[in-house]
Amino acid sequence: MGKSDKSGAKTIFVCQNCGKESLKWQGRCPNCKQWNTFVETRITASKTTSYVLPLNPPQELSQVAAEALDRIPVPLTEFNRVLGGGLVPGSVVLIAGDPGIGKSTLLLQVTALIAQTMGRVVYVSGEETPHQIKLRSGRLGVVGEGLFLLAETNLEIILNQLEELSPRLVVIDSIQTIYSPEMDTASGSITQVRECTLRLMRWAKLSGVPLLVTGHVTKDGAIAGPRVLEHIVDVVLYLEGESFSSYRLLRSVKNRFGSTNEVGIFEMKTEGLVEVANPSLAFLSSRQTEAVGSVVVPTVEGSRPLLVEIQALTSLTSFGLPRRTANGVDFGRLLLIIAVLSRRIRLRLGNQDVIVNVTGGLRVGEPAADLGIALAIASSFSDREIASDLVAVGEIGLSGELRAVSQLERRVAEAARLGFKHCIVPRAGSKLKSESLELIPAGTLKEAISRGLVKTSQRRREAKDTQ
Repeated sequence: MGKSDKSGAKTIFVCQNCGKESLKWQGRCPNCKQWNTFVETRITASKTTSYVLPLNPPQELSQVAAEALDRIPVPLTEFNRVLGGGLVPGSVVLIAGDPGIGKSTLLLQVTALIAQTMGRVVYVSGEETPHQIKLRSGRLGVVGEGLFLLAETNLEIILNQLEELSPRLVVIDSIQTIYSPEMDTASGSITQVRECTLRLMRWAKLSGVPLLVTGHVTKDGAIAGPRVLEHIVDVVLYLEGESFSSYRLLRSVKNRFGSTNEVGIFEMKTEGLVEVANPSLAFLSSRQTEAVGSVVVPTVEGSRPLLVEIQALTSLTSFGLPRRTANGVDFGRLLLIIAVLSRRIRLRLGNQDVIVNVTGGLRVGEPAADLGIALAIASSFSDREIASDLVAVGEIGLSGELRAVSQLERRVAEAARLGFKHCIVPRAGSKLKSESLELIPAGTLKEAISRGLVKTSQRRREAKDTQ
């Protein structure tokens, strides 16, 4: 037990990174291995609050009535897709992302649209004043009818105002700024974040009002605060994007009411976040034709087929050990593909720096992109082009064989819709028929490279014909 005083409060030390509790201060957390993260915390005896879920007697599963809850549709189609069809009444949705990525902008647009169609919405801001939000709304073209702003960080005041207003939707921006006066710790601490989230969740479940909460992230990209924060909420969404890119991806990593494979794609413009209706065309708009080390791969994000460009560059290393750089692809998969290329295809990559990049700031994690990565590396190493009307998809095994991928028909259909004429596929998927696109089956990686790369003599002949 920690040290206790006459009031019953005790003092413990809590890691601000993972939430581990200790009776004494430690320089390094034994759980998350981070240094100097333990902070002295005084825990008071819990007080009875009026926001307590009613006790329900145990019920047999077969006797529980299945009530269909109508989701609240979000006017933004991309946001609706990631949520699984809309907001579930009483659900708590956590939206995390880097500072300045567009979380507040997205929520202001969503709440303004819902306020126009569904009714009263309360936007609680602990970081900005109503005047600052008004300036942003003017830039976004948001009128704000039915949208009530509350600049407050005291949890008790917030709950009292929510009871009086009876909104259809509530936004908390951000949870790290909210504090409960019943606790003697500062706002943003582990104890405050956990207690405030629990209190807000109880209110949302009792009232049946969906709650949107924003959260900060650490340098490693994880949600700041204890991991229990992600366990409390029903849905966890990440708003991602590169600083140099205008595209933003809304990705679900936890969803109790839908799939976690969906992704919403937006573009940051002057008027705010705009939905990208045709992401494949947008990501390929700047692609050069007949480029060395560039290949298009049809991927699948959730239920949506998406065409992305994968680029690779190999160069003679200037150091003792060659460097491998992966932007947008898994580093472990890149090492696997390089090993297969070196061992099975006999490409001398041992003295080459290899850089692989997915354009547009996207991230591709599925093994179906293996063949595209291998083709891009082989193209750059041999200085041979890949036909501009060709796409490639397939998983690579350690023996150099190509393995079948899922949803091949949808990938091929998306490539044909954008005007591609040829597609290299694993031989296992060669039974698929396509009228507007030629399928090129390949059983091994060596066979796929021989069919995918344009021969040097052929390239010179085509260049002479164009002159």
